[in-house]
Amino acid sequence: MRAYVAAIDQGTTSTRCLIFDHHGRMVSVAQHEHAQHYPQPGWAEQDAAEIWRNTLRVLPEALADAGLSAADLAAVGIANQRETTVVWDRTTGRPLARAITWQDTRTAELVEELNQGPHADLFREVCGLAPAGYFAAPRLRWLLDHVPGLERRARSGDIAFGTMESWLIWNLTGGPDGGVHVTDVTNASRTLLMDIRTLDWDQRLLDALDIPRELLPEVRPNAQVYGECVVGLPGVPIGGAFGDQQAALFGQTCFEAGEAKCTYGTGAFLLMNTGDQITTSEHGLLSTVAYALEGQAPVYATEGSIAVAGALVQWFRDSLEMIRSAPEIETLARRVEDNGGCYIVPAFAGLFAPRWQPDARGVVVGLTSYVTRSHLARAVLEATAWQTAEVVEAMAADTGINFTRLKVDGGMTANHLLMQSVADVLAVPVERPLVAESVSLGAAYAAGLAVGYWPDLQGLRDNWHRAAVWEPAMSDALRRRERAAWDRAVERTLHWVHDDDAAR
Repeated sequence: MRAYVAAIDQGTTSTRCLIFDHHGRMVSVAQHEHAQHYPQPGWAEQDAAEIWRNTLRVLPEALADAGLSAADLAAVGIANQRETTVVWDRTTGRPLARAITWQDTRTAELVEELNQGPHADLFREVCGLAPAGYFAAPRLRWLLDHVPGLERRARSGDIAFGTMESWLIWNLTGGPDGGVHVTDVTNASRTLLMDIRTLDWDQRLLDALDIPRELLPEVRPNAQVYGECVVGLPGVPIGGAFGDQQAALFGQTCFEAGEAKCTYGTGAFLLMNTGDQITTSEHGLLSTVAYALEGQAPVYATEGSIAVAGALVQWFRDSLEMIRSAPEIETLARRVEDNGGCYIVPAFAGLFAPRWQPDARGVVVGLTSYVTRSHLARAVLEATAWQTAEVVEAMAADTGINFTRLKVDGGMTANHLLMQSVADVLAVPVERPLVAESVSLGAAYAAGLAVGYWPDLQGLRDNWHRAAVWEPAMSDALRRRERAAWDRAVERTLHWVHDDDAAR
């Protein structure tokens, strides 16, 4: 009997394989990091070939750690960093450029042209998104414009485009020798090219960006058998895929309208299930597909994306060398009772939701001779909490639904001081599930549903158990004062980048 389901979690900084049992409990994990490349200010790239090699490394390692073989797996699901853009040669299987990640800002000029052009309203109407450098299609257009010969070859059908799940599925199912070129609806919904209602590519949007349809993968539901692995996990069905944040919503079993989660990783991403309703945001949020099961109507979500959360801790560790490991930041921050009047706004590549200010850049404000590195550590953690509060307020304003609790997941939830700060600034309880790896679990759930390993959504709900809760302890008066100071700090980040900066 095939008693387990695997998930490949292809994230911003690493690729992992996790194996889960029928109760949704993790039985093993293997992980390898990949290099980050920053060739110019605002550019962020990765080597898709390195990510594929790491995928082939983590699969046998996770099986060996659990004492299993591929024959013990009912299916494998894939979750991936969304919007990161890959193009590759269909014949050789080689990437034709470095992957451009979701953090990259090089397409700002193109996006500005789109927003000022005749098709801006069309994008909002059809795909539910305003043009932004955050999404995949402007990056694809940039590659077509800047990689020699790519445009011509794209129109001849020689090359393929995809986000990371497409790249991995194509390779796992044979690559140049019959690899399946597909994407799931959640990743497709983040390209600026998919009709959010029909769940297929829209020719009007393709024309607006002059994207050849020959490049694109086929759009599929999240839980469906796409094909069988030829390498890595030979014979194991690939039962589905998810963009990482929708995977976390699914893994947290937020199946009813109004249920929400926030995943704290490199960035932070807060999604609320809106059922069959596509919410038009007036407060800087995104409308997106939450999930689509085979033969069923799609479920939608509203999302607030925070670009820098765990990445700020990484910067504090690696660039400032204030700590030696990420967990040390909590110990350091607990040495003081507050931030000492210091605030850090990590607008390293502009501000994401709800402000969407690409010309913003990060600031540290309120420095005095009193401030120590402990105060700075506390300000780093509080930055993530206040960014969460901004998104929650925008979401409540758009939907009319006031949060009564927030489910959380991701690596940063191990930081108890951060989770307490989130509860304090939101003034609602914050809950972490027993299995905090909700992204991977969501991908596993999709794959398991596709092959009948789990019977239905209720079976998944039965697996959810709370492991920890943080209750708010901050007074209303202090919360108002701190929020006012945070808002003043954010104002200092705005309009920092000017047109003549490129000449420096």
